[in-house]
Amino acid sequence: MKLSWLGDRAFFRRLISIAIPIALQNLLVNSSTMIDTMMIGTLGETSLAAVGLSSQYASLYFTAFFGFASGGIMFFSQYWGSKNIKGIQQAYGLALTCMLIVGFTFGGMAVFAPRFVLGVYTDKQYIIDVGVSYMRVIGFMFPLQSLSFAISCLLRSTERVRIPLVASVAAQLTNILGNWLLIFGNWGFPKMGVAGAALGSIAGAVVNVVVLYICCVRTGDSIVLRFREQFGWPLSFIKLYFVKCAPIIANEMFYGVGQLGINIIMGRQAAEGIAALAIFRVIERIVFVFFGGFTNASAVIVGKQVGAGELATGHRDAKRFALLCPAATFMICMLIFPLRAPILAVFGLSGASHSLGMSMLAVYTVAGTLRTCNYIINDTFRASGETVFGTVIELSCLFFITLPSVWLAGIVFRAPYIAVFSLVFIDDLVRIPVVLWYLRSGRWVKPVTEEGKLALPLFKEGLKAKGQLNVK
Repeated sequence: MKLSWLGDRAFFRRLISIAIPIALQNLLVNSSTMIDTMMIGTLGETSLAAVGLSSQYASLYFTAFFGFASGGIMFFSQYWGSKNIKGIQQAYGLALTCMLIVGFTFGGMAVFAPRFVLGVYTDKQYIIDVGVSYMRVIGFMFPLQSLSFAISCLLRSTERVRIPLVASVAAQLTNILGNWLLIFGNWGFPKMGVAGAALGSIAGAVVNVVVLYICCVRTGDSIVLRFREQFGWPLSFIKLYFVKCAPIIANEMFYGVGQLGINIIMGRQAAEGIAALAIFRVIERIVFVFFGGFTNASAVIVGKQVGAGELATGHRDAKRFALLCPAATFMICMLIFPLRAPILAVFGLSGASHSLGMSMLAVYTVAGTLRTCNYIINDTFRASGETVFGTVIELSCLFFITLPSVWLAGIVFRAPYIAVFSLVFIDDLVRIPVVLWYLRSGRWVKPVTEEGKLALPLFKEGLKAKGQLNVK
């Protein structure tokens, strides 16, 4: 059967079987976040801005541990392709340990130094005063999130996507109910405001972990539950893991620092802009619902193919994902575009905040499409063993183009808020032609399995033959 340039039935079957459950899980998580924000929005724009700044700290935490998770996904998917269960167990144990260290570190800062943390993001004391009670509680959630995210990454990478979906359903329902009870004091519970929202989130995180383990016990999972095999790593494996992961970890850490710098600048703009940005982040995460499904499917499918030695097939499918993902993002943004006004009004924005939100979503229709294209290509590189190129191009553009541009516009020239916001995405415009060229070159295919390494010489010969690969 002749293959379509966009994908044949087998490709779309694999894509749907992985991407749809993950997209549904992401939709649940982000719908819960949206409902949280709507509930908090009824408390006023100050509470909304305070929780929004706390969410930026949570995003920094996510960035800090995501490097270890991405490294783990690379090993999980490639070892899954070569059926190396022992290698998967070792990679899971090492990734989990590193992610928990990050979780406890960030959680400790949130619990014991919330004013310092919030003071980094804004100079507005009245917002900090409201956010302190939220931060002190939400810090206990970070280690739980590290644990649940590590388990979910493992299960997704080994094509068992239903368990994380079930756990997410239970967690988000718990979170929504907890917020409804504790924010407003319903059914006789204490009325706690933003602190109640934090407690609801923790309740959901606990349920997520518990359900994940219960499901793994019921299905007899041989990787998550065999604790002994997850530790006692050989020195050679530790070296291989950190050699491959070091660029990703550096990427995520320095990217987090760069984003922190951007958030500091944005937090020193008009208060109306801070509130509008908090709502924009929620809507942006809704768009990323579908992007997350694509990028996880790409990492699993292409990583598995590279690990199994099917390098030409992996190269072909990676190019398909690079087209499908931004196309889907653009269509979603176009659906949101005419509904911007009522969506923002539902979140409680009005006046100047509402006008800024309208403009921000208009900018994102184009900027978001470029950003998701860059993201999925970089994640595909990582799953295939290439961890350096994406780091170099992403950090170079962030620190030498985006951060200086935002600083000049926001601090030096005091440009209008929407102009400062637009410059946050300028690096994506620069990166896109470079990463597309590297994707086409195939130089990013760097297997960690023996099967993949054995197939590499023939794959390189195919690349030299006018870029034509023989794909069965």
